[in-house]
Amino acid sequence: MLTDEGHQPVVLDNLVTGRREFTEGRPFYEGDIADGTLVDRIFAEHPDIEAVVDCAALIVVPDSVADPLGYHHANVAKGIEFLGHLARNGCVRVLFSSSASIYRTSEDFTVDEDSAIEPLSPYARTKAIFEDVLRDIAASGQLRVISLRYFNPIGADPELRTGLQIRKPTHALGKMIDTHHAGERFTITGTDYPTRDGSGIRDYVHVWDLAHAHLRALLRFDAVTADGGYQVINLGTGTGTTVRELVTAFENVIAGPLATIETDRRPGDSAGAYTRSTRALDLLGWKPERSIEDGIRDSLRWYAERDTVIGAPVSHPA
Repeated sequence: MLTDEGHQPVVLDNLVTGRREFTEGRPFYEGDIADGTLVDRIFAEHPDIEAVVDCAALIVVPDSVADPLGYHHANVAKGIEFLGHLARNGCVRVLFSSSASIYRTSEDFTVDEDSAIEPLSPYARTKAIFEDVLRDIAASGQLRVISLRYFNPIGADPELRTGLQIRKPTHALGKMIDTHHAGERFTITGTDYPTRDGSGIRDYVHVWDLAHAHLRALLRFDAVTADGGYQVINLGTGTGTTVRELVTAFENVIAGPLATIETDRRPGDSAGAYTRSTRALDLLGWKPERSIEDGIRDSLRWYAERDTVIGAPVSHPA
């Protein structure tokens, strides 16, 4: 989206889960965010960088339960080193990819930016901890930060230039697509939550709408951070959808049934939440435009075209 809107992104990625194919046609540096020498070189070669969008993280909840040390090292320790490299190079604007998984589940499953924080997995805790770090640094005046708390991204670039690259996704829609194409049953993990149908509830937002929110945040960065240098913004649709309801939406898109099976909750999972906040609209002038069905449809289109866009499979690290 940045490229489409006339902005030049410079990409730093260690390709642990990212794809080299997605970097084509723009400046790309293969390496780690904690590599100060490399970060210094990027700024030396691109002195006009105005802001950094920090999406670098491991994100799979069950993996974080199995390897909390690895998750805290990648998401917190390396992130702190990265902030030092940015400050040293005079880059004061940081747009951080955070997560709504840090919220405590409320009685009605709605949250806003002032809701209580209670992360239930090591992954979610890394996001909450890093937000505390960012808040402290912003308070010192060294950096200005917008922390975007994503709810549950679905979909793909509508032009199918990029999309989910992991062959064995762990999120609900990705698993639905895999099981549908394999002729298997989709597993509903957790059916005893205090939701309207017992399955977990989420706020599914199209990834292209998320991209647009990032663009709006970058364009309005200084105004949004004018008061105190730090701002948190929820990015969701404001509509809660249970896993069972997502299954129904999927069946509507494919015009047929999806076989399901029920099992226990996964380690680290929560009942879920959806946003009741209007801050994204108030501060960014942003609201989502695409439906759950759009996200499902674009995900299915990407699945069909993925292997023509990207090469050999990438397995998520243990």
